[in-house]
Amino acid sequence: MITTKKLYIETFGCQMNVNDSETMVSLLKDLDYEQTDRAAGADLILLNTCCIRAKAEQKVFSELGRLKSLKNGEKKVLLGVGGCIAQQEGDRLLKRVPYLDLVFGTHSLHLLPDMVRAAENGERLTCNDFLDPETRLDLFPRKVAASGVTQFVNIIQGCDNFCSYCIVPYVRGREVSRRSGEILQEIRELSETGVREVTLLGQNVNSYGINSPDEPNFADLLRSVAEIDGIERIRFTTSHPKDISPALIACFTELPKLCGHIHLPAQSGSDTVLSGMNRGYTRREYLDRIEALKMARPGIQITGDMIVGFPGESDEDYNETRTLMEEVGYADLFSFVFSARPETAAAKLPDTLTRKEKQERLERLQKRQQVMTLERNQTFVGSCLEVLVEGPSRRSDHIFGRTSGNRIVNIAADPSLVGKIVTVRIVEAFHTSLLGELV
Repeated sequence: MITTKKLYIETFGCQMNVNDSETMVSLLKDLDYEQTDRAAGADLILLNTCCIRAKAEQKVFSELGRLKSLKNGEKKVLLGVGGCIAQQEGDRLLKRVPYLDLVFGTHSLHLLPDMVRAAENGERLTCNDFLDPETRLDLFPRKVAASGVTQFVNIIQGCDNFCSYCIVPYVRGREVSRRSGEILQEIRELSETGVREVTLLGQNVNSYGINSPDEPNFADLLRSVAEIDGIERIRFTTSHPKDISPALIACFTELPKLCGHIHLPAQSGSDTVLSGMNRGYTRREYLDRIEALKMARPGIQITGDMIVGFPGESDEDYNETRTLMEEVGYADLFSFVFSARPETAAAKLPDTLTRKEKQERLERLQKRQQVMTLERNQTFVGSCLEVLVEGPSRRSDHIFGRTSGNRIVNIAADPSLVGKIVTVRIVEAFHTSLLGELV
């Protein structure tokens, strides 16, 4: 008789990690693990980690401390750490956390079932080796049995940009583009299971195919995805501004299935800071791309990332970031205080600002963006928008979905509409969502 074991996964960080966690669930089904939303009572607990900022890393170690009590209970519980911190720390994690059972890096997802089997037999082990590009090409993670209305599809791994503040190339490796045939086949299979929206995923999707002469460029890949029956919406993330081509911008005009939203991190509005960050574009070049996107798809919703307090950032540099926000008119902005990460070039730069000064700058930025986001959301009140319904809402007796521009909409309507695109009149706007009624 097969006994189902309980698997709890806590995911930190970016959408790439969310996608990897979904892959872990698929991989461990063959070992009779079933996902649960509670750590208490789980047989296997995995933390899928992020080290892009020091705060994210601190959260992981705090969570490991809280989980120690479960390891000391009567029930045998296996505890593992995967993702970017696992790639960075390797064996050091096993030494630092003596009750940890397994550590697996970003290139080791395919080994997870074997590592869990070994841990079940009492072994403590680590795997954080980087794989060569050809091997990685054959081991792109994919979901064995996906469900739901929307799904991520991994199209490229790693990053070649080496922004001076960013640890991603050191924990995710160099860029490798997945074979386009495999991408399209996975999306066809997802469509057959009822998926209606796919998000093409990578650290820098815009550079898809650049290092692979036998593969299409990213714009042509989008065109191929748009031809797949059953897929009604296409999104992608994340984009690097320096790699947005005219052909990609044209897709927002030519492909109705491509959603009217783009996440395009600027990181700063100052040319001096952008140069220090090694971003590869100027403020003017970024704004030119924004203007071209707005012309290609009127009403496109733009979101982004900003870092404040980069080493050497002056008051003038910071004010240039604030004016860039106003010029772009971001629908949402994710902003952070600069965090020095090991191995990166920026970690060696002298820090000229106090923590208090950085925090004050961040708070001013975020307060202004909150006002801008609410004002933008309020412009939708009274309008009719198409919403792809994704599932039950946190709001009682409501369902929720997203507009093409990635605005969350709650609707008092029947759950049978899940998976359908419906027309909704917006009746109220909030900071993080809209309230609508069926038309």
